[in-house]
Amino acid sequence: MLFGICNLSIVPVRLEPNENYGMISQVLFGEHFKVLERRKEWSKIRMDFDKLEGWIDNKQYLEIDEDYYIKLTETPRCFAGEYIDFITDKDESLATVPLGACLPFYSKGKFEILDSKYTYDGATYNAVFKKETLIKIAFMFLNAPFLKGGKTPFGIDSGGFTQTVYKLCGHQIFRTAPEQAKQGEVLSFIEESEPGDLALFDDAEGNIVHVGLIMFDNYIIHSFGKVRIDRLDHSGIFNEETGRHTHKLRVIKKII
Repeated sequence: MLFGICNLSIVPVRLEPNENYGMISQVLFGEHFKVLERRKEWSKIRMDFDKLEGWIDNKQYLEIDEDYYIKLTETPRCFAGEYIDFITDKDESLATVPLGACLPFYSKGKFEILDSKYTYDGATYNAVFKKETLIKIAFMFLNAPFLKGGKTPFGIDSGGFTQTVYKLCGHQIFRTAPEQAKQGEVLSFIEESEPGDLALFDDAEGNIVHVGLIMFDNYIIHSFGKVRIDRLDHSGIFNEETGRHTHKLRVIKKII
């Protein structure tokens, strides 16, 4: 089995090995993965963090061996905490990293990938925070544009939004709304929920298609057009600007 790590800011993960296929997720700087299949130009990968599978360009990652992969997996993760910031290598060459990028083996402003050593002076997240911190972190993404497959403040979908907020608070959940619906404890009523619980929504066929974070006083923050705050009731999400419901509530999940 082959293994890899992302050494670029943001790399698209595609449904098929072709740049014309839709993006289903992204690999951020420092994230590592298994290479399930390697072709001439594309590799099918499985992310270590959430087990998502998809295809990335062979030119957009570094190969690592199994021992290094295991070391990365077993070492506590540290994440970049700025919307966007620079890292520098030993030659003072600059590269950007977005909020949520991984900084392998980070300590006192330094981290490394294989033989390359980097400096990063920005804020970091490397602890497990209490549940009430989730909404504070969620506000960092307010007004970020919706992007199918995205998971940064420069474009993010509903599952990427909830996953990244939980990740920065030290909690691991799956990548997509349907997968997140399988996690946690079911709550019967909105009144039982707490800020940071997940509200999940389905379509006419009963498929989970959307997720958001419950806030205080029957509000929800979610990615729909942009990361926004709307009302939440027993029917679903109510948009006060349009005066109508945009999503039908299916289930509420308590993750932590």
